[in-house]
Amino acid sequence: MNLVLLGPPGAGKGTQAKLLVKALSIPQISTGDILRAAVKEQTPMGAKAKAFMDDGLLVPDAVVVGIVEERLAKPDCVAGFILDGFPRTVSQADSLRCMLEGQARSIEHVISISVDNDELLGRITGRRTCKGCGKGYHICFDAPRVPGKCDECGAELFQRDDDREETMRKRLEVYDLQTAPLIDYYRNASLLRDVRGVGSIESIQHQILSIVQGDVG
Repeated sequence: MNLVLLGPPGAGKGTQAKLLVKALSIPQISTGDILRAAVKEQTPMGAKAKAFMDDGLLVPDAVVVGIVEERLAKPDCVAGFILDGFPRTVSQADSLRCMLEGQARSIEHVISISVDNDELLGRITGRRTCKGCGKGYHICFDAPRVPGKCDECGAELFQRDDDREETMRKRLEVYDLQTAPLIDYYRNASLLRDVRGVGSIESIQHQILSIVQGDVG
């Protein structure tokens, strides 16, 4: 079972990926995680990536794809994988398709978790983090007992820069710009499966598992 997960920041993509790992017994492959791991392990592609990162440059697609290829060659990916955060562009999607074809593999489902921007803004901008112990809260969904104070250590709560509305709006704009063509790409390939990312975590997971039911049953 080879899956790609798409979804804007705050859509719950990471949470759903972790649940799928348990349900399908295949690894979640996050581009950021494997990039850091490749650099740390000094793999051939990791060394190339580090050279760009040390110069303050974006890691080019060819190197990112190479790092993904290194990761997919590991034994735990034999039964399948869940790609999270890759591909981000049509160019990367094309490279992924060619790479997998060379291994007689293919993507079976692209799960696109969609949530309205207003809903996403509410989810993200309501987050608060403890300055002391790092515990996370949400002013609507998981509020502290005393406003502005951590239940665990009593330290002050703060809003991270990434969780501010202006930052979040920019991140959503970038996502929409990059991902709209990618969604069309996979829809034209008859691989896109739309999932509404609103409701309980369990109900969203049920939708996703229903999509892949014929392949996991």
